[in-house]
Amino acid sequence: MASRSLGGLGGNRGGGGGGGRKSLSARNAAVERRNLITVCRFSVKTLIDRSCFETIDDSSPEFNNFAAILEQILSHRLKGQVTWFGYESPRSFWDYIRVACRKVSQNCICSIENMENVSSSRAKGRAWIRVALMEKHLSEYISTALRDFKTTRRFYEDGAIVLGEEANMLAGMLLGLNAIDFSFCLKGEGLDGNFPAVIDYTPYLKFTQSSDSISSDEEELRTLGSSGSESSTPENVGPPFIMDENTWFNKCKRVKQKYQLTLEQKGYLEELLRLRENQLSESVTQNKILLQRIEDSDLAHKLEKEQLEYIIVELQDQLTVLKNNDLRSRQELTAHLTNQWPSPGALDVNAVALDTLLYRKHNKQWYEKSCQSLDQLSAEVSLSQTSLDPGQSQGDGKQDTLISEGKEDTPSLLGLCGSLTSVASYKSLTSLKSNDYLASPTTEMTSPGLTPS
Repeated sequence: MASRSLGGLGGNRGGGGGGGRKSLSARNAAVERRNLITVCRFSVKTLIDRSCFETIDDSSPEFNNFAAILEQILSHRLKGQVTWFGYESPRSFWDYIRVACRKVSQNCICSIENMENVSSSRAKGRAWIRVALMEKHLSEYISTALRDFKTTRRFYEDGAIVLGEEANMLAGMLLGLNAIDFSFCLKGEGLDGNFPAVIDYTPYLKFTQSSDSISSDEEELRTLGSSGSESSTPENVGPPFIMDENTWFNKCKRVKQKYQLTLEQKGYLEELLRLRENQLSESVTQNKILLQRIEDSDLAHKLEKEQLEYIIVELQDQLTVLKNNDLRSRQELTAHLTNQWPSPGALDVNAVALDTLLYRKHNKQWYEKSCQSLDQLSAEVSLSQTSLDPGQSQGDGKQDTLISEGKEDTPSLLGLCGSLTSVASYKSLTSLKSNDYLASPTTEMTSPGLTPS
């Protein structure tokens, strides 16, 4: 029973120790974050105070301390880079800034990567801090990187400053550095990445004794003074009054320090407010410009739409008119062709009748002319035969008379007129009629086939 009770007690102690270790680690992480943020705020204030008297450069201890603090903040709980063999190698905050600050307009990431005298990742990160301060864009870089929460989660572990509520405070306090003109040399020893950054806390450490502690010290001094000498004279009463004057002087000094600190905070907040007002006014101006552009584009779109609708209506009207004109032209052409040409049956009958009349007319003329020429020829032949043989003249005259009486009209000219069963033949016949392309009877007469033997 005793062993069991001791075992149970040991188990409870082990469980309590595990919970205590977790709470202790959480407390240590919170204290670390709070220390870094507080020291960063102090360093920003010292930089602003120092910039009122001299230019801030690489030799300024205030800047060196600020750069070390910012480097510690950006490297707080930064994940390592896992190699092919499963080992985790250390990583610099420049790897995170290079990826997360790509969206900043006119950023200096590419120019820093192409620097010849800067090779290590830590040195490039330190060069980026100096370039961002000279460009007065450090707060913008940090704000853009913190807004990319997915990338930030990929590079940092849980409990990092950039993943907590302190990140917003960091971006806000860095905004006051935009009012300082920095001048740095990017080839100095400060860019050496072989040595880690060390923070100097001594400028920010100052012990201030509380009023209760001062009063208790005074009472102790009075007690010690009274116990040291039993015979107290009026001269021994002086030190307490002197201590009271010192107490009032210390209180006045503390009030003065608080007043100066309040003034500094007031100036910082006024500068921050002024900057925010400028940004707000710029945003309002840009918003008005964008709204005006949208209104102009909408108006132009409406005008273009109305013009296109008017053009479409006009084209539709023109198309309708053209269709009506085309239909009317087709109807007129059909009517004209129908009125100009008769039916095919009547056209064939008229064509045959016309061919027949023309043939008969020309055949009659040819026959008359051929008869006249034959009569003349027979007369000459008869005269010549009469002169040679008077007895045969009568027989030949009778024979010519019989030949002329027995001659009939032959359709020898039908081939020249073509076929009379189509409109084309009718047109050709009309052209032959108008141009007198029919064969002349005289040429037929003079041909060797028609000359009498």
